[in-house]
Amino acid sequence: MIVGIGVDVASLSRFEQRITRVPALRQRLFTAAERELPLRSLAVRFAAKEAVAKALGAPGNLRWQDCEVVREESGAPRLRLTGTVAARAADLGAQHWHISLSHDGDCAMAFVVAESDTAATSAGGAA
Repeated sequence: MIVGIGVDVASLSRFEQRITRVPALRQRLFTAAERELPLRSLAVRFAAKEAVAKALGAPGNLRWQDCEVVREESGAPRLRLTGTVAARAADLGAQHWHISLSHDGDCAMAFVVAESDTAATSAGGAA
């Protein structure tokens, strides 16, 4: 069952301006491994973190570094959730994550689906 869907788009030029103007954002938004990546990769990871927050209902207490985008050996992106993000996902029953990242021109886009193993149940008890 789908628990949540999130999508976000980031302008590479605006993202670069913000990171240049406020260098501390790198430390606040990204894990140590992510910080070393090129700007395009950072922008799409920022979009992915925003998409994850949206899929989780956008609670205000999520820590940016508790969501990390890592690459499988194949090159496919995968989410690594810890701390506040993992706790919110567990509260909602989100056990599986699907993520798609894309760049085109000045645009970085992320699409995320959070999924549960259990079937939806309405308030009346019918599935």
